[in-house]
Amino acid sequence: MSSNGPDPRHPGAPSGPLPGTDPTTEPTSETGSVRAAKATARGVKGVARVTGRASKATVRTARKAAGAQGADRSGLNRLIELHAANAAGDSAFAIALAGTVFFAGATSGERGPVLLFLGLTMVPFAVVAPLIGPFLDRFSHGRRWAIGATFALRAFLCWVLAGTLASGSPWFYVAALGVLVSSKAYGVAKAAAVPRLVPPEITLVKANGRVALAGVVGACVSGPLAGLAFWIGPEWACRYAFVVFTLGTVAAILLPTRIDATQGEESVDAPRADGKRRSSGLPPKVAFALRANCGPRLLSGFLTMFMTFVLATEPLDGWETKTKSTILVGLVIGAAGLGNTLGIVVASLARKINPAVMVVVALIADIAALVFATVLYSLLPLLVLGLTVGLMQYLAKVSLDSTIQSGVPVRAHASAFAKGDTTLQLAWVIGGFLGVILSYPAINGVGLGFAAVLLTAWAVFVLRTSPTRRKKEPAPPVTTGG
Repeated sequence: MSSNGPDPRHPGAPSGPLPGTDPTTEPTSETGSVRAAKATARGVKGVARVTGRASKATVRTARKAAGAQGADRSGLNRLIELHAANAAGDSAFAIALAGTVFFAGATSGERGPVLLFLGLTMVPFAVVAPLIGPFLDRFSHGRRWAIGATFALRAFLCWVLAGTLASGSPWFYVAALGVLVSSKAYGVAKAAAVPRLVPPEITLVKANGRVALAGVVGACVSGPLAGLAFWIGPEWACRYAFVVFTLGTVAAILLPTRIDATQGEESVDAPRADGKRRSSGLPPKVAFALRANCGPRLLSGFLTMFMTFVLATEPLDGWETKTKSTILVGLVIGAAGLGNTLGIVVASLARKINPAVMVVVALIADIAALVFATVLYSLLPLLVLGLTVGLMQYLAKVSLDSTIQSGVPVRAHASAFAKGDTTLQLAWVIGGFLGVILSYPAINGVGLGFAAVLLTAWAVFVLRTSPTRRKKEPAPPVTTGG
């Protein structure tokens, strides 16, 4: 058929090529823009496929690491994953409230709101100390439900907070404080549960290191997601936290049943076989390790608050602008966070850590770093101080955990861990109070020196109360009373 003849299918149509077309080319079924759109769609689909595979591979690798060395058989891997969810939810909660009155005081540069904030922060410790330990000790079945309850309560309160952020309702403070109390209660309950899930292949120090490292990963993964939700609106960050805590509630209830196998457990405050009661309720070696830990923990709280105010109001030479002073504070506090992360890695990889030696080394190292920063007050000594404080705080804590595991009967682990965690949390808050008070311009020049003297005095006291210096006498273990 000739191209110039009429089209028999459309008799009325004009013959010949259409205007503006090239008769030498075949007509195409799609334009260039359509082809580009399809190519883009194929590219996006390919990227999504690769990202999905990478995400699945990452999850598989993480779960494999969590279950290594018998952790999958003992059920420790489930607690590791649960702690990652806990850190993810807590980080989302902190981001959601970062710009509110409740937390803004901590970075506002006004000491009054910060002291109020610390006072509110101490309330959870005061509530946790007398209630959570006895609860875990007296109820032989239900530890999973206790951990799950801390997640469920935080989920409910985060949903409430989402509705009060914009309205300014007084229930905002009640809900925020409830989340803090529940978070501290989870920490105590988790510390008491870990020893029951430690497989024979690893030590409690390594187990706690894995759990803590999972928390760091969970917070790092959740932080950007919570930040994106916060960009949409602070209430959406709270709702994101609600989802995370809800999933954590289910995961907590599905923890291994051996967590509830507490038959024969008792409190460390129970009377000894001779009817006498120790002043602290803890065996001498554990009490010594706990006292030694109070030093690094108090210094951590002190450094956080003191350096935040001092470096913001009287920055180092060359860091006077507001932006630079903020970066300076971030560097010092970030060095402490880096040190804490290094401590987690060291505890996870080290073959052996002598707990009795480590708690003393932590105290001495902190004192040396304080003296170094006091004498040579500049950026490098402050970074060394922050790094040392973060590292030693964690290594001293895992040493305390190991001492409790070996020095306290299994039946009293829950009570011992509850007492230890609440004591250290209180030490941090007390250090924070001292840091705020000593950061006033009239006296901030002696702040680091005062901290060095205080920590040295505490180290002398701790060493003088060492069990090895006391008269050697049999120290009966905690008995069942039967």
